[in-house]
Amino acid sequence: MSIDKRIADDLAANGVSFVTTVPCKQLAGVIEEIDQRDDIFHIPSNKEDEGMGLCAGAWMGGKRPAIIMQNTAIGVTINTLATLIQYYRMPLPMLISYRGELREPVACQVEMAVHTKALLAQMNIPTYHFHWQKDVEEFDNILKYTFMCNKPVAILTDANFWGGYGDQ
Repeated sequence: MSIDKRIADDLAANGVSFVTTVPCKQLAGVIEEIDQRDDIFHIPSNKEDEGMGLCAGAWMGGKRPAIIMQNTAIGVTINTLATLIQYYRMPLPMLISYRGELREPVACQVEMAVHTKALLAQMNIPTYHFHWQKDVEEFDNILKYTFMCNKPVAILTDANFWGGYGDQ
């Protein structure tokens, strides 16, 4: 089974029926897998904070939401996370491509990687870092956790998890 299918299957098995995404090359396979499913409503977002607003609306409408995004936009989401998602105790699994690690080909991605974990820690958002494909075995438990405790949770997936950056 592909890693993309495993992630989509775990989302569906945990009742996630609404997913919003912001385009990302590393996450393209899982986004495509979700887009093809009948059991998950997928709506692309223009921006990550807009996507979180859509997830909040889905949660208030009785759906279990998730967002798929890049870490480079964590800064844009701080206000939405604090004043909407956390304040109203909404569970929100955030599957996040963690750009800016070793072998990163785009220099500006590195700067946000330096701040990503610190920003999430400052907001008291539980954060899990998937570096190896075997780490996906914890995804189901992480989803159960976020819906049990009504908290946002960040799952950082670095380039190594997705198979590297390819030929550079």
